[in-house]
Amino acid sequence: MKFDRASLARAITLVESTRADHQQEAQNLISDILPQTGKSLRIGITGVPGVGKSTFIESFGLHVISQGHKVAVLAIDPSSSKTGGSILGDKTRMASLAQHESAFIRPSPTSGSLGGVARRTREAMLLCEAAGYDVIIVETVGVGQSEIEVSDMVDMFILLLLPGSGDELQGIKKGIVELADLVVVNKADGDLYTQAKRVRSDYSVAIRMLHPPTSHWQPKVITCSALKNEGIDTVWDTATSFEAIMHDSGQLEKKRSAQAVSWMWKEIRETLIGRFINNESVAAKIDCFEQQVKDEKKSPTQAAMELIGEYNSAL
Repeated sequence: MKFDRASLARAITLVESTRADHQQEAQNLISDILPQTGKSLRIGITGVPGVGKSTFIESFGLHVISQGHKVAVLAIDPSSSKTGGSILGDKTRMASLAQHESAFIRPSPTSGSLGGVARRTREAMLLCEAAGYDVIIVETVGVGQSEIEVSDMVDMFILLLLPGSGDELQGIKKGIVELADLVVVNKADGDLYTQAKRVRSDYSVAIRMLHPPTSHWQPKVITCSALKNEGIDTVWDTATSFEAIMHDSGQLEKKRSAQAVSWMWKEIRETLIGRFINNESVAAKIDCFEQQVKDEKKSPTQAAMELIGEYNSAL
């Protein structure tokens, strides 16, 4: 099954649809293309606001394409909790990459999905792989839980840092640093070059004190300037070294198998929660029960058990 960029975009729209008939059609499509998947390098990228993720991804993506690869970028955009609207500005921020015939950029709204990650990102990755994209980049919202979600669906997780933030550890939670297979200090140019080297040194020491997230691989810390396109080749060389070591050691297959099982359980949880919330008997009482919990007239556990009872009675 072959996709051009337009048909790939339509296929991803299909798997993102919440309509029951579309969901069934989407799962049939995923089953059909499954044998053509799994041959890409899946990379997750995160970083604090202002770190230059879009500039980095564009520079990195163009370099990877120059090495003979096809790159797909799945940029997870925050959605409005009130309107469901989304920024969806990544094609503007990555204009040169978006126009390249060997690149595909898909901004996907989170739409309230747990963890801030678009629920169907995993299916979107599979569709991109079936369409011939052999490097898949998932850009996170950068809001905490999303990093954990993305790290559980990619092969390699990259954390971007800023030099000269005024705080050696930049307020980044230890748990996020522990997820990183590669730490990249971006904007290592001009007046920030010396500070970038200092941040690299600090993190090189700190990261050796943490348990590595991936067997057979010691996380590395390097510098680059995405704006000046310096050090991007080193990032790619490190990524290919990671892939080779993971593949040869058998860890890549083990990691993806574990991720697939995790994906199954996540789907079960989200599907059951969706059915529960949309149940008429439950929906009619949720607001009342929430208010009773707020007013301390019911304990959260009591309210939860009674709502579950309502759901079970309605089945």
